[in-house]
Amino acid sequence: METTLKSFLNSKKYTRVKLKLTKTNHFEIKASINGIKGLFILDTGASSSCIGFESASFFNLKVKNSNVKAAGAGATDMLTKISKNNTIKIGRFKVDKMNLVLFDLTHVNTALLNHGGKPVDGIIGADVLKKTKAIIDYETKHLYLK
Repeated sequence: METTLKSFLNSKKYTRVKLKLTKTNHFEIKASINGIKGLFILDTGASSSCIGFESASFFNLKVKNSNVKAAGAGATDMLTKISKNNTIKIGRFKVDKMNLVLFDLTHVNTALLNHGGKPVDGIIGADVLKKTKAIIDYETKHLYLK
């Protein structure tokens, strides 16, 4: 009998979450931050998970100033803030005590809108993916978390 990736990962107690491939060739994922649902880009190249400044109160984040400058998606030296000890829920999988970087996501959302995409609340980055031992199945558009 042939073992599929899905059955193999299920046997290893992974949780499966559907991804949506957008017109901009990004994977969108629905997730909750501190119990509040939002729309995010899954970005393996982002070292930290991020939220836009404008969404801080929406997700009930306790925000502190940060001296770290962010760079990405064509922008550099962006001011950031940090929010510590947040809960991120993706599908049925919950990750506690996650730090989130906050910065101005305007350039990201402008690019998405200009290419027929939807604006997002933030980015799920490598920090969450590493902590959850994530596996991305590009063929079936699923994320597996453990």
